[in-house]
Amino acid sequence: MAYLPQLSGFIVKFFTLFVLILSLAACGQPEEVNYQAQAIHDEDECAVCGMLITRFPGPKGQAIFDHEHVKFCSTRDMVAFVTDEENSHRVSDVFVHDMEKTPWKAPTQDSYIDGRKAWYVTGSNKKGAMGPTFASFANKEAAQNFAQEHGGKLQTFSELKPLQSTMKMKM
Repeated sequence: MAYLPQLSGFIVKFFTLFVLILSLAACGQPEEVNYQAQAIHDEDECAVCGMLITRFPGPKGQAIFDHEHVKFCSTRDMVAFVTDEENSHRVSDVFVHDMEKTPWKAPTQDSYIDGRKAWYVTGSNKKGAMGPTFASFANKEAAQNFAQEHGGKLQTFSELKPLQSTMKMKM
């Protein structure tokens, strides 16, 4: 009977270790979420300037910021927000309209593409919500054709970053 306290101590230690292992296993990596662009509604406001997004022409942008959708009236405002050093590490996904597949005057909800993989034309004669904007395209050739027709320079998403300093942030 002298070994009974030792056995019960062993059981307590074993049970504690078992619970600890289960707890650690539950603390694995969070499940990855596959975000998609959302529809932009008439009442949606730009996260940078506060303007109603659907009232203006040109490509729009969206970002997943701290696991929440944030919408923008133009790709230029979206780039300014996403590349801001206080925001960039909190943005997981970026979406922009593919302007090869949608009209400039009123971009459609089904034409969003990955904004980090898109090709952009800067400095064209086409205007967006805040005046000059970045025309976004999934296809490099379509972006080049747009630049030939409307002027401007072809750039990748990472090349747009220096341009964000020209924007005034609402936030």
